[in-house]
Amino acid sequence: MAYITVHDKRADDGIFLDWLPVIAREATDSRHFVKNAVNWALRQIGKRNVALNERAIEAARQIRELPSSTARWVASDALRELASPAVQKRLGRHLTPNTSLSDDLAVEVGGGARVKVEW
Repeated sequence: MAYITVHDKRADDGIFLDWLPVIAREATDSRHFVKNAVNWALRQIGKRNVALNERAIEAARQIRELPSSTARWVASDALRELASPAVQKRLGRHLTPNTSLSDDLAVEVGGGARVKVEW
C-alpha cells in the first residue's frame, strides 16, 4: 500500500480511500512490522493531496478511539505527521500557530500545540 501510494503518481484517489478501512482493521495488530506498515500506509495516503489528507486524518481519529494501545500509537503517530506544518505547507495550506481548527481538522500537533488550517 505505502509503496503504491508513494510511487504511483497517476493512481486514482478511490484506490486509497478503499484502503482506509483495511488500515483501520489492521491497526490493532501489535506485530512490529504490521503496525509499522499500517502506520506508514496511513501517513503516505494522507500526504498525497488535501482531500486524502482530510480523509486520512479522519481515519486516524477513528483508529485512535479503538480499544487498543497499538491502534492509539498508529493513530497518534499518523496525526502528528499529517497535521504537521510541514505536511500542511506542502499540500498548499497556510497555517497559523496556536489557533483552533475547524471541526474537520481539529488535531493537536506535537506537544499539544494546535494549528488553524486556512485554504
